[in-house]
Amino acid sequence: MTKAQTSNAQSWGETLDDLERRRTHTYAMGGSDRVAKHHGRGKLDARARIERLLDPGTFQEFGTLVGGEIAADAIVAGSGLIHGAPVMVGAEDFTTLAGTIAPGSNSKRYRLAELAVRNKVPLIMLLEGAGFRPTGDHYGRTPTDLLAQAQCSGRVPMVTGVLGPSAGHGALIAPVSDFSIMSRQGAIFTAGPPVVKISTGEDISKEDLGGPGVAIPSGVVHNVAETDADALDEIRRYLSYFPSSAWSYPPVYQADESTRPRATPELLSLISRDNRRTYDMRTVLDVVMDDSDWFEVQPGFGTAIVCALAHLGGHPVAVVANQPQVIAGSIDVDAADKAAHFISVADAFHLPIIFLADNPGMLPGGESEREGVLRSGARMFVAQTTATTLKLHLTLRKAYGFGSMVMSLISFDSQVATFAYPGATMGAMSAEALSGASNADDDVAASLTAMELQASYHSAEHMGFDELISPAETRNALLTSLQRGIYARQSAASPVSRTAIMP
Repeated sequence: MTKAQTSNAQSWGETLDDLERRRTHTYAMGGSDRVAKHHGRGKLDARARIERLLDPGTFQEFGTLVGGEIAADAIVAGSGLIHGAPVMVGAEDFTTLAGTIAPGSNSKRYRLAELAVRNKVPLIMLLEGAGFRPTGDHYGRTPTDLLAQAQCSGRVPMVTGVLGPSAGHGALIAPVSDFSIMSRQGAIFTAGPPVVKISTGEDISKEDLGGPGVAIPSGVVHNVAETDADALDEIRRYLSYFPSSAWSYPPVYQADESTRPRATPELLSLISRDNRRTYDMRTVLDVVMDDSDWFEVQPGFGTAIVCALAHLGGHPVAVVANQPQVIAGSIDVDAADKAAHFISVADAFHLPIIFLADNPGMLPGGESEREGVLRSGARMFVAQTTATTLKLHLTLRKAYGFGSMVMSLISFDSQVATFAYPGATMGAMSAEALSGASNADDDVAASLTAMELQASYHSAEHMGFDELISPAETRNALLTSLQRGIYARQSAASPVSRTAIMP
């Protein structure tokens, strides 16, 4: 190195020392005492959460100097890799002014979402913050981060982790996201307990206001995990089923078919031919999919339908299946709303959808009607009929009325394949219900029942199904059809032509 070069290098010393001092202040977050207190509650801090979420050593931060003396302006933001693929990630730092949002941190949040769409990579937000900070600053026409986040919908996967109390503006990303998960210490609400007390006089804890016991049954949050680490691991697992954006297809792994035969004789003993006997649809997925380690979305909400991410022949698929153990598989408001959102997400990111139908129809009754079952059923119907991804259908035992249509049992509705088990019953209503409605005598009722049992054959004779199959042929029939449908894919995907996925 020449004398001039040495002098130039030395001239940087004071400037770089100043940069390092500022970075060190930022990396300390709210200070050692607040960070230690946070850890004492059994939580990871914002930076530790990002470290746990991303592949080791891949985090590249931006906006470290935003906020000046307020470390990173209470949100850690940047990019990294998950399973070797790029993502954008932001983590609210509760140790710094309770993770509140100011103009600088709002801009960082906007930038995260903007880069996610521009780079066509997933957006992940980790929440634990008290909403907007009362700084007195005037925002004017500064764009809010929610504008950019809404632009992500249907274009790149959006995932939110609620890892502590999350209130107000910052919390809104959770219901906008494709998938949200909450730790046991998480809570989410429009306004926290102090504001509720002032506004309404109600004295309520954050757990009772928006903890897992509220957020999961209400459907605001999809899944719950025990700890921060568990929630972050589940986010990694969820994203493993998805492409980086709507411009690409889901990743495929090499399935070992020697460990999972195509024949499924186990289903003959799991599924009773008697429609009045229940079974757990989850056991069917255990047998039919590549393995039993599939991912259920919203297992605590709308439990009459199982929505799951799984692999079939190494291909990620979305499964929408009636659950006979819950109200006999009848589709109620929550089940239809859950399925409609799940179908839209799967369609946006080109996951084939497998419908497994075994239901007596939409849930009837005064309470169901007052809750708007027809509106929710219509929402699910529109989601599945407008889906442009690959669709496969199997009726296991029964599918009646509108309950069959929302499960993609409509002839020539662009399905890759439609199957049914022999003896599957279908129609406007069951023979028992029709007999009761028409006051039929015993002979007519018996005749209606006999006709009902022949319905699958009559339908197959008119191409109502591509084929009737034995339960033992289920995996082979679905896998062969899926492989045929995927063969037609082009080298590059095109986004689904919709503006956004409705929450």
